[in-house]
Amino acid sequence: MFLSLLLALFPSPLIAELAHLAPLTCDITQKGYEKKQAKLLAPFVPQTQNPTSNPNAVPVAAPRQHRAHRSGGTRDDRYRSDIHTEAVQAALARHKEEKMALPMPTKRRSAFVQPPAENCTPPDTSSASEDEGSLRRRQAAISAMLAQNLQSPEYWINRSVQSSSTSSSASSTLSHGDGKTHNHNQGQTSVLADVLAHTRIGTSSSIPPDVTSTVPQDRNSRVDLPPNITVRGMSRGQSRSSMMDTAGGVPAHSRVSTKIQQLLNTLKRPKRPPLSEFFLDDFEEIVEVPQPDPNTPRPEGRQMIPVKGEPLGVVSNWPPALQAALARWGATQAKSPALTALDITGKPLYTLTYGKLWSRSLKLAYTLLNKLGTKNEPVLKPGDRVALVYPNSDPGMFWVAFYGCLLAEVIPVPIEVPLSRKDAGSQQIGFLLGSCGVGLALTSEVCLKGLPKTQNGEIMQFKGWPRLKWVVTDTKYLTKPSKDWQPLLPTANTDTAYIEYKASKEGTVMGVAVSKISMLTHCQALTQACNYCEGETLVNVLDFKKDSGLWHGVLTSVMNRIHTISVPYSVMKACPLSWVQRVHVHKARVALVKCRDLHWAMMAHRDQKDTNLSSLRMLIVADGANPWSVSSCDAFLNVFQSHGLTPEMICPCASSPEAMTVAIRRPGAQGTPLPARAVLSMAGLSHGVIRVNTEDKNSALTVQDVGHVMPGALMCIVKPDGPPMLCKTDEIGEIVLNSRAGGTMYYGLPGVTKNTFEVIPVNSGGTPIGEVPFKRTGLLGFVGPGSLVFVVGKIEGLLSVSGRRHNADDLVATALAVEPVKTIYRGRIAVFSVTVFYDERVVIVAEQRPDANEEDSFQWMSRVLQAIDSIHQVGLYCLALVPANTLPKTPLGGIHVSETKQHFLEGSLHPCNILMCPHTCVTNLPKPRQKQPVGVGPASIMVGNLVAGKRIAQASGRDLGLIDDQEQSRKHQFLSEALQWRAQTDPDQVLYMLLNAKGVAVSTATCSQLHKRAEKITAALLERGGINTGDNVVLLYPPGIDLIASFYGCLYAGCIPVTVRPPHSQNLNCCLQAAGCVNVKTWPNIIDTGTEIKCIYMAFMPIVERSMIFPENAVNALCRSIKLQCELYSSRQIAICMDPYCGLGFVLWCMSSVYSGHQSILIPPMELETSLPLWLSTLSQYKIRDTFCSYSVMELCTKGLGTQTEALKARGVNLSCVRSCVIIAEERPRLALTQSFSKLFKDLGLSPRAVSTAFGARVNLAICLQGTAGPDPSTVYVDMKSLRHDRVRLVERGAPQSLPLMESGTILPGVRVIIVNPETRGPLGDSHLGEIWVNSPHNASGYYSIYGEESLQGDHFNTRLSFGDTETHWARTGYLGFVRRTELLDARGDRHDALFVVGSLDETLELRGLRYHPIDIETSVSRAHRSIAESAVFTWTNLLVVVVELSGSEQEALDLVPLVTNVVLKEHHLIVGVVVIVDPGVIPINSRGEKQRMHLRDSFLADQLDPIYVAYNM
Repeated sequence: MFLSLLLALFPSPLIAELAHLAPLTCDITQKGYEKKQAKLLAPFVPQTQNPTSNPNAVPVAAPRQHRAHRSGGTRDDRYRSDIHTEAVQAALARHKEEKMALPMPTKRRSAFVQPPAENCTPPDTSSASEDEGSLRRRQAAISAMLAQNLQSPEYWINRSVQSSSTSSSASSTLSHGDGKTHNHNQGQTSVLADVLAHTRIGTSSSIPPDVTSTVPQDRNSRVDLPPNITVRGMSRGQSRSSMMDTAGGVPAHSRVSTKIQQLLNTLKRPKRPPLSEFFLDDFEEIVEVPQPDPNTPRPEGRQMIPVKGEPLGVVSNWPPALQAALARWGATQAKSPALTALDITGKPLYTLTYGKLWSRSLKLAYTLLNKLGTKNEPVLKPGDRVALVYPNSDPGMFWVAFYGCLLAEVIPVPIEVPLSRKDAGSQQIGFLLGSCGVGLALTSEVCLKGLPKTQNGEIMQFKGWPRLKWVVTDTKYLTKPSKDWQPLLPTANTDTAYIEYKASKEGTVMGVAVSKISMLTHCQALTQACNYCEGETLVNVLDFKKDSGLWHGVLTSVMNRIHTISVPYSVMKACPLSWVQRVHVHKARVALVKCRDLHWAMMAHRDQKDTNLSSLRMLIVADGANPWSVSSCDAFLNVFQSHGLTPEMICPCASSPEAMTVAIRRPGAQGTPLPARAVLSMAGLSHGVIRVNTEDKNSALTVQDVGHVMPGALMCIVKPDGPPMLCKTDEIGEIVLNSRAGGTMYYGLPGVTKNTFEVIPVNSGGTPIGEVPFKRTGLLGFVGPGSLVFVVGKIEGLLSVSGRRHNADDLVATALAVEPVKTIYRGRIAVFSVTVFYDERVVIVAEQRPDANEEDSFQWMSRVLQAIDSIHQVGLYCLALVPANTLPKTPLGGIHVSETKQHFLEGSLHPCNILMCPHTCVTNLPKPRQKQPVGVGPASIMVGNLVAGKRIAQASGRDLGLIDDQEQSRKHQFLSEALQWRAQTDPDQVLYMLLNAKGVAVSTATCSQLHKRAEKITAALLERGGINTGDNVVLLYPPGIDLIASFYGCLYAGCIPVTVRPPHSQNLNCCLQAAGCVNVKTWPNIIDTGTEIKCIYMAFMPIVERSMIFPENAVNALCRSIKLQCELYSSRQIAICMDPYCGLGFVLWCMSSVYSGHQSILIPPMELETSLPLWLSTLSQYKIRDTFCSYSVMELCTKGLGTQTEALKARGVNLSCVRSCVIIAEERPRLALTQSFSKLFKDLGLSPRAVSTAFGARVNLAICLQGTAGPDPSTVYVDMKSLRHDRVRLVERGAPQSLPLMESGTILPGVRVIIVNPETRGPLGDSHLGEIWVNSPHNASGYYSIYGEESLQGDHFNTRLSFGDTETHWARTGYLGFVRRTELLDARGDRHDALFVVGSLDETLELRGLRYHPIDIETSVSRAHRSIAESAVFTWTNLLVVVVELSGSEQEALDLVPLVTNVVLKEHHLIVGVVVIVDPGVIPINSRGEKQRMHLRDSFLADQLDPIYVAYNM
């Protein structure tokens, strides 16, 4: 259908010309084909205006012609394979029929600003040419025309669903004045493939249902808003029209819900791997052994036989040592060229002859041994290690330094030139230098001047490096040897000749020591295998400091008097054809390259027409062990075959730092048939077996051989895991090599050396095959027909996921085959694995083009997920895109994978786009809990607990009726009468003292004063307010004595006081707007008692929590209980720093002093905002023994005064007088905060035993309160896994999955608590977690004015147990906890029963059949990254939503997504569904410092949070 529409748009002559142009694609380049195609289509393309650029502007040519073809988005053709590309496209085509709409992440425009292209592109690169840009614009216009003619209903429905997921993204949000034009042009920039992709993703016939709305939705419905109404929850800078347009017909408040519904629809797809491994959480973690899959391919061949290389020949004129070869050529062939260096333009800079090389090396050796120190105390001695620090552009200085060290018998350690303290891997290089004992560094004068220096001009001390002495080795600084000094030229022995550094998979850098005999033997083996001859010319493009560049270009070349032309990396970046030109000019016989050099030369070959490569006999491909090197070799051969290159010249080789050269393809005679290639099944390779791919061509891997084993070597293939057992002939294993040519050890690391350099293979019976040790090469491969060696990967690139092995290079190739031109910058992709939840997870990080938009990036990421899942049958855990040129680089410009992984795990990668897929790849989660129905009766449960030795979990305080109170408690029953009695008996006693921010008492109230003020307010209520007995009166006061006086005035008048918090200054505008909308006639009577707050706001204050009814006898019993517990008498003085509007804070502020007669010093918490030390200074000044505060006050002091203890001590603050510091809260005790407070202020004399907590609930304001006579609060450690099953199992401190819990205080007198199953309402044993029920004289009597919910009264305040003690009436607190009998004794001499509060029952999360407490998950999330200020979790449609407040830069927002997902998965075995990053202060918190999670959930679903980023995990 699409094709017919396309043909209908253009005339038939044009179609004929296009068809005629198609066969020419094999004769012209891709770019030429695109130019001709664009020229034919130009008359039919409408001209579109680009608001950001001038259409008449003259394009600026690239600075160099040969660089114009290297556009910023070109894929890395080292991994290019036409067969594999077709396989990927075929795999993606299979997803066309899938009906799913992936929810696109929501990003605030300011969350990440992509740097401009000129800031991201290095000086040596250029962006796409003007021809390519104009072609893309024309193709975009054609696609726009096609899209207008393809307006099918299904397409637009799916388009609306998809566009609803991009509401706040930077790619689709309209902003500023040109928003509409930008959005219009962006719609035209999609090509036909994108149209097909959009049609394929999400082909459902209707929009996913809104799970938050009860109104039926119409897919074509629109929401029209009045122009004068603003919509809350819009992103910053977003207009009303943009919100409605991007919603695609979905109401604005349901956009989040629609995305969650899309995520749920996506997660309904079955997972590919079966759930073969899970954990049963039953007191101990049991891992079920996965059953073997009968369809898993297994090796069937016989055990392999070790493969021998050809014998190493003995040549009479071979020197006894490499130094002797240099001495020979320096004396006999002094004018013969040894090295030619090139400048930045690719032209010869200088030529170093063998005579000059010998003489300069002699001078350096003499200087090192005789001129650096004194005769008696030389700086260097033979055997010492020195670092060689030379740039890649100066090979001559390196040659002189290397051979000078060999002549001086000191051990050179070549390393890269450090550029800054933040170089990737710099610290690991320092570890290498330290383990090798390097104290001296050789460098050139130019390099020394370029090293970073301090302000004093000294060389900067690099991170992790030992202190080095720097020596310049330029000729003018060297001393000519004396006549009587001659270097020692001993025969090669087992002493270390040099140390070559090697980076492991984890990024650790180790030094491979190569002995003198190994160095010489390796040169001899290379000479024999490559058939080197004297006087040949070799072009070396590789790094001459290590690997093949050192072995061929520096060592073997000197042994055979070869002329080496060194092409540095900087020249290759500026002129990719430079090495080809050097081969042509110098008639070179051998060229030493990597796949990248073949690719670059092939891309720039049109700039050079007269090159001739017929002089070559060997084109050595150093990274031929990469399975994807065959693509580069074939493409290079196809281009340069007409320039004299023949297939026999290409010689791939395999090598490793430990074994050096393992195998190399020998140069063949012209016309010799090339070895056949192996077409292997990737599925078989993932299981470690060799299977020829004959069925599914989409998952095939073509591998070329790397020739035969090196001369004089013996090779085996052993299993990479476990004992080194010989593999079977059809099995993939690690190549181990026995040869005299190779490394001898990791210098300074004997433990690691034994596992790598002293391996003895064993047969299937476990018997060693011999006594000679083998070296591990780190290469994975097998031996094919004719003893040819095939390499399919490396150990360091191996990703073991769910028992299957995947090669990182294979995944890179698949990702690059998914049309990365518009998204990926220069094909820069890194693949690695991270350990998450007992298995490896695959992570892909790629650099994003500066001009890539959000939609293109998300589409590319989605297609990569599909391609890798189809080709490799493995799920991706994370796919991240970072800005161009931001990934850590190796010295030669590649991606430093281990450093990238470290940044990812530390949260310092700073991606600009990220997609997490834990739901699809994590298949080893614990088995969901299946709650079994209880089939036994209540009596059986009780008997079972008794038989098991478990007591019923209940506890009680002292009997309140036995109080010996000689004061007013027996005479005066009510508070109002108590105040009147105190005003008569002790009128001058000061009950209250109110302090301001300066610590000055601004108001006091004696018994008499408080009584008189209350009487005045009573008179005002009766005279001016017309109040009757039993009426409700709202008290709207700031914290102070006026509130207390008004409270007792209401009691005198027989009214019911209702305390309401005054509006905060931030909400005054809202209150004033609300006041203007309400009829004045509906206001209640207002009485001004002389306070500063205007009472017009009280009618508009939203009251969220239900009001409780507390009878006078309950209030009286509560005050009596507190008095007894805390020993509050008339002579006592306490300090209160908390809000007085509800809960126990109101009781302590307004009631307790009047009842007990003690003095209360009142400190409003708002005063601490201007004077942090106020509370602590008051405690010290008035010698307070008992104080009460909230968690907000304690947290404020901990964060604000934690670093000022010395200053407080200097001001005389002393807290040694504090005996009891009680934190009033209705939640689990915050053990970390209380411990931090005690430790920080320990220096001020605060006793660690003084800090404790209290616990109360709505039904009972004071259940626990730490008193003076009770035992100290106890702390236990509970197993979190058991807690999720509502069981309590105590463990030791520091045990895995342990949760510390602190006792919530001693149970008050007259209070009984019992732990009850909230579902069956039966009592539980002390080893179970259940709801806390309370029986007490001071329980609340019920809710006030709940219409239609009368049943809640009896259910919450007057309920009974289903069995056991069914006569007692209990109140349900709504909190989960448990009771433990401790070894401590209470005041009565009995063992103390401690009550531990775990969390609120309403806020628990029921996930996977288990019960999770939000605070536990939030604690883990807050530890994940330093920039997480606060977090909150809730569930929605069975998805776990984590909201994180970002305290750092918005650039770090996306770093938090994988860290939050990782920590929750690791510690709680849960997969996070949605991660929301918000600004600090967004999570609502009440006056007690408790999070309002349900309010947060409602705001999130209503799209009112203005998030920085919202990630929907797949």
